[in-house]
Parts: sequence; C-alpha cells; structure tokens
Amino acid sequence: MPNQAEQRDRLTSALADRYAIERELGRGGMATVYLAEDVKHHRKVAVKVLRPELAAVVGAERFLKEIEVTANLQHPHILPLHDSGEADVFLYYVMPFLEGESRFLSNSTLPRRFPLIRSRCSSTARLSGRRAGCPSPAF
Repeated sequence: MPNQAEQRDRLTSALADRYAIERELGRGGMATVYLAEDVKHHRKVAVKVLRPELAAVVGAERFLKEIEVTANLQHPHILPLHDSGEADVFLYYVMPFLEGESRFLSNSTLPRRFPLIRSRCSSTARLSGRRAGCPSPAF
C-alpha cells in the first residue's frame, strides 16, 4: 500500500488535466479533502477523494451514494456539486471552496427531524475546510 505522499502524487498526476492539487484540507475515516485549483475555470475547489484502500476492501457504494445525494440537493445554504468521477484508482467529487467566514447552517440550528440535512451540512462544512458555524478551519 502506497504511503500518503505517494498517493497524493498519484492523485495529483491523475487529476492534472482538470485540477491542480494544492494541499490537504482534512482527512476522515473514509476520504481525504484537498484544496485545488480548477484548471479550466480558474477557481478554488474542494476535492473529496475516497481512500483507495478503503474502496478496495469495502467497496465504493457508500461514497457513490454520497455523490448521488449531493448532486441532487438544492438549497441556498448547501454547496453544489461541480464535478465527480474516477481518475486512476481514485473516486472523487468536487465542490466550491469558500474562504473566510462559514456560510453553512449550524447543526445546532437544524431540527432533529432533519438528520440528512444535518449530516449534509456537516459534510459540506468539512469539504470547504470549515466547521459548520465556525469561521476557523476545521482541520
């Protein structure tokens, strides 16, 4: 299994025609989020990448479902999905990267009866490098 630096180099090469990976924003149990430059549109984006070793062991179905759900969400407080795909051994999706103060709903302000929205807001906040309701980086 390649180390983190080798995986990042491989990812950087695999996405080079679309995204220039700049740095890691955060890492969770399932995926790693990177800050990148969208080469075509000249904008900062957050690229969430499923860990290849996890995909090989447990499959990619949960991550693919997350992509599907994210792509179909439409709300002014939820970031849109820009892109998704597979490059080399990496499954990924791309969302806007927002600098500065968080523009996300805080989990504490959402009613308990909306667990999907609460979960999605947390995921969106992590993707942008921000904790929901907090202006400072989460990672």
